Amino acid sequence: MSGISRVIFWAAIVGGISYFFARHTGINGAALAAWKGSGVGFLALWCALQARSINGWLITAVMAFGALGDVLLETHGLTIGALAFVMGHGLAMWLYSRNQRVRMSVSQRLLAALVVPLSVLIAMQMVPAKDAVSIAVYTIFVAGMAATAWASRFPRYRVGVGAMMFLISDLLIFAKMGPLAASPVPSLLIWPLYFAGQVLIASGVVRTLRTADMGSAA
Repeated sequence: MSGISRVIFWAAIVGGISYFFARHTGINGAALAAWKGSGVGFLALWCALQARSINGWLITAVMAFGALGDVLLETHGLTIGALAFVMGHGLAMWLYSRNQRVRMSVSQRLLAALVVPLSVLIAMQMVPAKDAVSIAVYTIFVAGMAATAWASRFPRYRVGVGAMMFLISDLLIFAKMGPLAASPVPSLLIWPLYFAGQVLIASGVVRTLRTADMGSAA
């Protein structure tokens, strides 16, 4: 990793962690929205600096749509923000499907197969009936992203786990709309799970691609 890439990566970490505390300081409006987008935005820039193939540009776009979604959630609300994330999830599924794991155990295949239907069922049970269909559609995308990440050749305990953390973060958002509306737990866990998941995804994909590029150049 070059010096500038290392600086940008750590800027992403600082941006993402500091936002968790900044949102409780009274800062709001455009400043808070920009702060929220800085973490994953810097991850997108970090990915772009190292992109050498369509896979590299796909993970860059995934992170860019994530950063856009973070900002839009603050400035335009849940529906518009979710659309940006849906675009990112669609590109992520394309990336992971291009890089499927050759061999998987039965338990690994079972988990990948069950993630989407179970997540959709759980999500629909936690939100008001009027929102159930739209939430189910969104959940298909985020759970599909997690399932394909788990089944990809990228490091499972980095990319796969990161994608599952992203999914759990979104399920906690839905829980905050229903059974955990009065609980402080979602607010404490949603951002850390989401941002840590994005860091694991970006770093796992980029480092795998870098190793592959170095091997092909040797």
